[in-house]
Amino acid sequence: MAETIKCRHCGEKRPALGFAPFPNELGQRIATEICQPCWSGWLQKQTQIINHYGLDLTNPDAQNFLFDNIKGFLFGEVQQSAEIDTSKEGTVKWQG
Repeated sequence: MAETIKCRHCGEKRPALGFAPFPNELGQRIATEICQPCWSGWLQKQTQIINHYGLDLTNPDAQNFLFDNIKGFLFGEVQQSAEIDTSKEGTVKWQG
């Protein structure tokens, strides 16, 4: 079972994610400082950001944009974060 930590995002004592989701320093931080429920919350937000901005994650600029948003969402360290306009959510109809 994963080690219990005080999560940097929610402040609760919960099981740590326990694995590095990325092979870099940020991935290691997430593994040791973020709980499993908060990581799940980020994955939902990440999907929204990728879809909203049409990110091509093979592009290094898109990767950096996403990493900046991870830092902002999970650690509160951000210069700018992605804004997603959800005011029209559920009202857009596609013509097929």
